Amino acid sequence: MKGPQRYDVVVVGAGFAGSLVAKALGERGWRVLVLEAGAGTRDAWQDHQDAVRAFHTAVVKTPTAPYRTTAAAPSPDVLDLTGGRDGFQAHGYLLQRGALPYASPYLRVNGGSGNAWTGLALRMHPEDFRAGEFGHGRNWPIGYADLEPYYRLAEGEIGVAADVEEQRRAVGLPFPEDYVFPMHGLPRSYLDAVLAEAVDGNHARDPYQGQPTELSVVGTPQARNGPPNPAYDHGRGYRPDGHRCAGYASCVPICPEQAKYTPMKTQARWPATVTLRTRAVVNRLRATSTGRISEICYQLYRDDTGGEHTSHTVEADMVVLAAHAIENAKLLLVSGLATRSDQVGRNLMDHPALLTWGLTREPIGPYRGPGSTSGIEGFRFGPARRRRAPFRVEIGNWGWNWALGPPDRDVADLLRQNVFGKRLRQVLADRIGRRFMLQFEIEQEADPANRVTLAPDHRDRLGNPRPALHYRLSDHVKRGMVAAKQVSDQLFALLDAEDHTEYRPVASMPGYLEFEGQSFCYWGAGHGGGTHIMGGSPHDSVVNQWQQCWDHPNLYAVGCGSMPSLGTSNPSLTMAALALRSAEHLDRELLATRTCVTVAKEALR
Repeated sequence: MKGPQRYDVVVVGAGFAGSLVAKALGERGWRVLVLEAGAGTRDAWQDHQDAVRAFHTAVVKTPTAPYRTTAAAPSPDVLDLTGGRDGFQAHGYLLQRGALPYASPYLRVNGGSGNAWTGLALRMHPEDFRAGEFGHGRNWPIGYADLEPYYRLAEGEIGVAADVEEQRRAVGLPFPEDYVFPMHGLPRSYLDAVLAEAVDGNHARDPYQGQPTELSVVGTPQARNGPPNPAYDHGRGYRPDGHRCAGYASCVPICPEQAKYTPMKTQARWPATVTLRTRAVVNRLRATSTGRISEICYQLYRDDTGGEHTSHTVEADMVVLAAHAIENAKLLLVSGLATRSDQVGRNLMDHPALLTWGLTREPIGPYRGPGSTSGIEGFRFGPARRRRAPFRVEIGNWGWNWALGPPDRDVADLLRQNVFGKRLRQVLADRIGRRFMLQFEIEQEADPANRVTLAPDHRDRLGNPRPALHYRLSDHVKRGMVAAKQVSDQLFALLDAEDHTEYRPVASMPGYLEFEGQSFCYWGAGHGGGTHIMGGSPHDSVVNQWQQCWDHPNLYAVGCGSMPSLGTSNPSLTMAALALRSAEHLDRELLATRTCVTVAKEALR
């Protein structure tokens, strides 16, 4: 009887981290099987064209709109949540059982959420690895210096455009003396320039800081193609993968030019030793009495709308979970694995984003180019993070899209008011052409009470328990919101802008809350993390510094779920650096296993 197929490595999830690990191990000659729950193929061009068409015809253009969804592997969507005076309501795949909603979607499709990410590729600040020293959250078992070489590897793999001198000077990031990014930084938007003229060299104060912070508009590193830097890689230069950024304003959820990095670019470079199997939902891992993972069980489905499937098993020397922070935790919980620390599923984090929006005095040409090309970095670090959560100010180029929806709603409103023709065009130009938004991404510390659990009474179409989320925001985070709003007020004043920000308990604001007599609302940034947290001891963490499970030596859980803190930067670049670092460790472990087997066979001769 034919037994299960066997591979050197099975990777669960073909998103950002999974695609990078598969490529790194495949290039070293290991046979890798990638099991992806969602639909899709390795025909990146055809899948991309299908997604662009789906996006163009979607009535509501959410981050999931371009991508094929399936009943067997559903994706949470921003439309799953609604707010109101009686609190929020959840209607989708995720069961929400906390005081506040976890407001971030993610994609279960080939390429994962890496298809729809913002493309902002910031490094974490060295201080972010020591969050616990400030009394809120946890320290990492490694520091910035340990990860720095892998940041460089990741920036080369995904293609980052930025100005290294600006990142040194304005953010305080250490780089090797001769390092440059693969591509020169993208140009500022006109809004960036207007804001810089108004605020650079001025100061803003928040109630938790002893000294005011000097303001400076700083370019944001981008994983989208710009002019190659001939000085990169000691003068060898860099060849971008795909077209240069042409300024489309739809790169979240999809870049028509493919100028933005997605995991599909990495998959296109996979060697023949890597095999992709989509529509394959891994539903259980089995372990031996010694803790080694012996079998990976998965369900293979064909129909987008139903749950009919066949069941399969596969074996591997090493198993890598790379299915998203929530899905990784769900699979560990279903399988009863990594239980020693009681931390699986706990410490669920995101970047609660406070948005403020207004009108400039003169037109600033919004709704063009990447969603954000610059930010203000001075509130990310410093002693004030002991008293309130740190935050990064992201300057939004897409008007009021994220907060209130796209401008076609204005057209509908004006038509209902019988405004037509030339008058319609004049009103729209005045109203839309002056819109801008500031996005404050606030650090959320690791809190064991924020967690993923299983809901055995609520099962998906394949019969697997759905994840239930318990989520709240600490007063530390809420004080970060207080500070962010006060900084926003000062920025609006310097810009001489009209502030139209208004937080209300309405359907479109499920993240509405009140704190110390003030109203706020947060939006999910899509940066789920912490659920298989990394640490220096098996008694208080799930994985070690290599993202290897303490309890299961041949099981790795990679991705943002391993991160003990998220800092204030978008975490994808850090996730990529961690994945490449873990791939090197996996390779060493596999080589050691082979050496042991060879030595044992020699001894038997």
